[in-house]
Amino acid sequence: MAGRVDHEERRRQIAEALLRIADAEGLQAASMRAVAAEAGVSLRLVQYYFATKEGLLLDALARLGAQLQARMDRWIDAASSASSPPSASSPPSPPSPSSPPSPSSPPSPRGIVTAILSSILPTDPESRRITRTYAAYYTLVLNSPTALESHRTLQPDRLEGFLTKQLLAAQRSGEIDPAKDPGMTAAGLLSMVNGLGSSVLAGQRDGEAALAVLTHHLDELFRTPADGRSPHPPRA
Repeated sequence: MAGRVDHEERRRQIAEALLRIADAEGLQAASMRAVAAEAGVSLRLVQYYFATKEGLLLDALARLGAQLQARMDRWIDAASSASSPPSASSPPSPPSPSSPPSPSSPPSPRGIVTAILSSILPTDPESRRITRTYAAYYTLVLNSPTALESHRTLQPDRLEGFLTKQLLAAQRSGEIDPAKDPGMTAAGLLSMVNGLGSSVLAGQRDGEAALAVLTHHLDELFRTPADGRSPHPPRA
């Protein structure tokens, strides 16, 4: 029906305006009035859809998480459709959003771990934007620990748990040393990727160099001899 308001589209428009400000200027610049101006709507309309600043911050953060999830899914799909399984030394190429899906087989646990961690690193405009915007949220919480206390750490915990399952599967197939703790290894890999992302934002290294560091550590984790045999006996 003509003239009918799409409320979800309005919420998305406002939340994405906040994310653009967070990326460009940091969340300290994202007042409700500034968000209204960026979104091209009135302050009253922003307050109609988001009664509190925290509500707007959390809604925008959930949308940012969905963007990161969609990116990881695309990279996993690219690993699935690769002519040969991706490895730490040959991560999947960044997929084109317009590329049609191709017939594929499920990627190996190693392929999934490589794709996820590679997709998080700020190596292209999309991932740099996502990394900068998450950094803005981290800065907000550091300066105001109670600002988003109702959010907790649900998405990072889920991602860490998913990686742990992939590492456990790789361990059971003999790709990873059976003495390693999959949970601790997953936590360490994610912490390393977050640190590498910060080093890229700070100008210490570029995205390619950060990917090289990640590649080195994944090759150490998934150690495969030249003869192709499993480096470790599979776990029972």
